[in-house]
Amino acid sequence: MSKNYRSELVGAFGCPIDENPTGVMEEAAFAAKGLDYRYLTIKVNPGCLKEAMDGVKAMNMRGINLTIPHKVEVLKYLDELSPAAKIIGAVNMVVNENGKLYGDNTDGKGYLTSLKNAGVSVEGKHVTVLGAGGAARAISVECALAGAKKITIANIERQQGEELVELLNTRTQAKAEFVMWDKAFAVPEDTDIFSNATSVGLYPNVNEKPNVDYDTVKDHMIVTDVIFNDPHSLFLQEAEKRGAKTINGLGMLVNQGALNFTMWTKTEAPVDVMVQTLKQEFGL
Repeated sequence: MSKNYRSELVGAFGCPIDENPTGVMEEAAFAAKGLDYRYLTIKVNPGCLKEAMDGVKAMNMRGINLTIPHKVEVLKYLDELSPAAKIIGAVNMVVNENGKLYGDNTDGKGYLTSLKNAGVSVEGKHVTVLGAGGAARAISVECALAGAKKITIANIERQQGEELVELLNTRTQAKAEFVMWDKAFAVPEDTDIFSNATSVGLYPNVNEKPNVDYDTVKDHMIVTDVIFNDPHSLFLQEAEKRGAKTINGLGMLVNQGALNFTMWTKTEAPVDVMVQTLKQEFGL
């Protein structure tokens, strides 16, 4: 009887990516389910994504995650997009179906699940988002589709921010507006949910925090961060000092990772195992 020595390959492309713990979480999930999958954490420099995506097909990889700075550029190398990814204009995961690359965005869905698990609904709420890149697009679009009433986008680069606001106003029911982020950002007083969707604070720059007038963060606000290492970011620490409830990036990371797991393996993800693995990684 012949034995199969080949593992199914998945992984992540990004730069920087050395400190991304997704592989540890996914490998633990594969082991818990008895699946012969391997998750490869791969540094793909800017300008090299085409060759990397060709490699996904050439090596018959089952799929791949995309992180900074590849979430938007990868669109040109895909054969099909999910409805949500078409609106968002960014992809964080790809499934290889017999050489056809299908792109989806699980960031925003993972974000909404982390809010739901904390007892927070976005319906009828004012959501203020820092940034207009891939994560910000995913979060703001999914919040709009889930019934957010108003979305404020603050971004350092005007054109990118205004494009996202136009997208929200034309493709969703939410009312969106752009604020130029050229000085310490004053959080609108009627904000219900305030999210950092930038890479400020991401390893190795854990001693950095977004340029915000933190005294405008109020105790009625839910403050969230996409940064997961350190999960207790300086941004969240400043919000906690003002009495705000905070939700760190680990929940979003686990929930989008669980969705990725299921789409690659067609098996329900062992979420508890994934959560516990990340907590051990971060000493929580």
